[in-house]
Amino acid sequence: MPNQPPFIAPQRFTDPALALAQVGRIYDAGIAHLRHCMQQFVAGHDTTERVRAFYPMVRIHTDTVSRVITPDTARLSFGFVAGPGRFETTLTRPDLYHGYYLEQFRLLMENHGVELEICTSAQPIPVHFSFAEHDHVEGSLGAERRARMRDVFDLPDLAAMDDGIANGTYEPQPGEALPLALFTAPRMDYSLHRLRHYTGTAPEHFQNFVLFTNYQFYIDEFIAYGHAAMADPDSEYTAFVEPGNVITRRVGLAAEAVDGLGKPPPRLPQMSGYHLVRADKAGITMVNIGVGPANAKNITDHIAVLRPHAWIMLGHCAGLRNSQQLGDYVLAHGYVREDHVLDEELPLWVPIPALAEIQVALERAVADVTQIQGPALKSIMRTGTVASTDNRNWELLPNNQPQRRFSQSRAVALDMESATIAANGFRFRVPYGTLLCVSDKPLHGEIKLPGMANHFYRERVDQHLRIGIRAVELLRARGPDQLHSRKLRSFAEVAFQ
Repeated sequence: MPNQPPFIAPQRFTDPALALAQVGRIYDAGIAHLRHCMQQFVAGHDTTERVRAFYPMVRIHTDTVSRVITPDTARLSFGFVAGPGRFETTLTRPDLYHGYYLEQFRLLMENHGVELEICTSAQPIPVHFSFAEHDHVEGSLGAERRARMRDVFDLPDLAAMDDGIANGTYEPQPGEALPLALFTAPRMDYSLHRLRHYTGTAPEHFQNFVLFTNYQFYIDEFIAYGHAAMADPDSEYTAFVEPGNVITRRVGLAAEAVDGLGKPPPRLPQMSGYHLVRADKAGITMVNIGVGPANAKNITDHIAVLRPHAWIMLGHCAGLRNSQQLGDYVLAHGYVREDHVLDEELPLWVPIPALAEIQVALERAVADVTQIQGPALKSIMRTGTVASTDNRNWELLPNNQPQRRFSQSRAVALDMESATIAANGFRFRVPYGTLLCVSDKPLHGEIKLPGMANHFYRERVDQHLRIGIRAVELLRARGPDQLHSRKLRSFAEVAFQ
């Protein structure tokens, strides 16, 4: 018989806060059980019993297609189910997702007038996902003992964490409940662990607005901006977090217990993350994704489980038109996808639309920062199609094949990441946008040379970053409800944002 935590009977709730508290009780009991048993296992205690704990789950039943529509919920594209039936999802990390879960619970109750059933699911919690942030007990195990773990504990099961729901390919079996969320609890836990690995920072520090870049120069400017904000007692930001969870508090704020746990890493992680923190999580996270669509897909696959309000690509591109100058901006309103990393999950025939809310914010941000208004703005910024390729040396292919395709698509710029980030935003229902800066013009003989590049970086990187930050400020002021557009929702969409 499995060694499990005490059974907690299913309960129904009409108060979202009480429902979430019950989720916490089930989750905390399961995690505490796994940690205790793992500590015994590391200490050498053996057992013939299977050690298990299970994720909590939320479930609703509705027997009508109609819902209660109020002025507050009428404009929302989420918070309700598509029709009658039984809907459920497993849940994890109620501490991290407290505000998010509370809002989703509230909207379900308000839209459908139903009770929430909170219970223990049949989905085991993999023991790896029970370890605390600074708990590395498994590191002391020998090879034989690690192999024995599989006989005692549940390990991550990839079959329980695929992206079929998000991809629109999931088909429930007859009698099976329909999903409430895009991601199952194991899928979310998997990504939370990957984020630590790739960015060198804990998921708790990620903010709801994310900037991506493909150059360290932008990160250097963001670090300077973050530290300047921490030296300003009137800043809206409360902390700046760097890889290794190194936390700098705003001047005048007391240090917290977690601050002493941070330590600069001996080398930067693969896609280092930096976080300008606000108390409401509406600050700015910036990640240097490096070069290439594989990195762009990888990091957005994982950040998506945090359900951010928007992500925006700020980077360099090749200008494809003779009328462009080095340092001009390109606001993407369409994408040519030659990245080849999302073809299976999101077929090429799926269009990736521009989102008006993001486009307007980026255009206004360029005007605000450059102080160029009206028609004159076109002298430094062009709106058009951006092509993304996985071939860094596309110029060297014979017979000008890529050039012909890019011309036929009316592309005005080319990079290696923007279409991937936009496509994954579309796929995961995360509002997205792209503002690039022309750093070379390979079709017109203007390639990057050291002196030219250094001058370009000095002149443009700081301004480009400030434009991105200004765009976030504008989006934040409008509120997230208007960001999560119906353009990102499918026919029978899940209820959770």
